[in-house]
Amino acid sequence: MSMSVSNKTPSKEHLAYVKRVKRYKTSITITQVTLLVLLFLFWELAARLGLIDPFISSQPSRIVKTIIDLANEGVLFKHISVTMIETIVGFTTGTLLGTAIAVILWWSDFLAKVVDPYIVVLNSLPKVALGPIIIVWVGAGPASIVVMALLISIIVTIIGVLNGFREVSPDRIKLLKTFGATKLQVLRKVVLPASIPTIISVLKINVGMSWVGVITGEFLVSRAGLGYLAVYGGQVFKLDLVMSSVFILAIAAALMYQAVVWLEKRYLKWRQ
Repeated sequence: MSMSVSNKTPSKEHLAYVKRVKRYKTSITITQVTLLVLLFLFWELAARLGLIDPFISSQPSRIVKTIIDLANEGVLFKHISVTMIETIVGFTTGTLLGTAIAVILWWSDFLAKVVDPYIVVLNSLPKVALGPIIIVWVGAGPASIVVMALLISIIVTIIGVLNGFREVSPDRIKLLKTFGATKLQVLRKVVLPASIPTIISVLKINVGMSWVGVITGEFLVSRAGLGYLAVYGGQVFKLDLVMSSVFILAIAAALMYQAVVWLEKRYLKWRQ
């Protein structure tokens, strides 16, 4: 009994290693925050000293004032919520549909070879060029914005997830087949579990893709949202409003990305 307890007790070397890892991660975080603070300080000082024109480039203090004014007017959270809802819907739909199509293409090698050139063409095609067509087909509204985000993220999902499926060890698949496993069982027991890290990586990419699609759609047709604020600010030469929209977009995208990172950490803990 005493031997089993001692085996579970971490060694001094292990504890020292854990401390070094924590210090290393802490130093990275501190450096990142310090660089960001220095950037904003330099930006503010350059504007105040006249090294840059604050009318063109704005400055942190004016961005904060603009955000506070929007909040006091009661429109800030309205625009944020509109963009967030459109992004989450486009992100979720694109990921789920893309994964489902990747499963179908993995299931049918013939179908995968037939549609492969079309997927390559669609991936290289600038989706912004399809904006006017999407507006005509779907209508000028939130639906067309979601479709834009969907089109941008779904192709990336199909390519990424399908490549992950194809990289699963053939030996593991053959082993299951020798025991009489069906293709569905191979998919459930081997392919999908082994491809979860790839799917999580695709989720990280789709965060950015979804935001690009939504903001592009809001540039074209929206009457609300952060993209609309940026376009409106540019039209009336309120560049503080444009920079404030960009600043809020950066924070929202970072939070969404961190949500995917949290999901990845939960999966790694469960796997361990």
